Amino acid sequence: MAERTKSQCEMCGKNVSTRTYTVQGARMNLCMDCSRFGDEYNDPRASSGGRSSSGTSDAVIQQRLEKREKRRQTKDIYSGSETTELRADYGRVIRQAREKKWPNLKDFAESIGEKQLTLSKIEAQTLTPDDKIVAKLEKALGITLREAVSSAGSIGGSQTGGMTLGNFIRVEEKKK
Repeated sequence: MAERTKSQCEMCGKNVSTRTYTVQGARMNLCMDCSRFGDEYNDPRASSGGRSSSGTSDAVIQQRLEKREKRRQTKDIYSGSETTELRADYGRVIRQAREKKWPNLKDFAESIGEKQLTLSKIEAQTLTPDDKIVAKLEKALGITLREAVSSAGSIGGSQTGGMTLGNFIRVEEKKK
């Protein structure tokens, strides 16, 4: 409850006993006649009941602070994601699997709808096959040419204390 004080009404200017009221979000000392224009002001510090001065509960404030802290943390753009890459010895694996099922490269090339020269370059590892050809080869030969690779890298602030470009340059200069 608002406390009565002897002062000037901030709305009409009378020197009478006033109370604190809230008028359109502003806290004002009003006389009894002007009090109808506002709502009685209750000091949130006196009876907070788990609420802050703005009326927001402490739990909501805590959640917002946690979200804010989470946003400020360095984010690992590769976390939880694995990419697939073509295995390093793809040419040898393709040749061995093909020779078991198709001794003749020309017949195999016709069966999967690719050129013989293209397949011979892939087997020699002078040509890297695209995803479409890799899928054809895996299906026709019953092999796996892609392997899961997890990458590590991060983006984020300098708050982590990690290596910066400036640190790298200084390290390289010291080596010279």
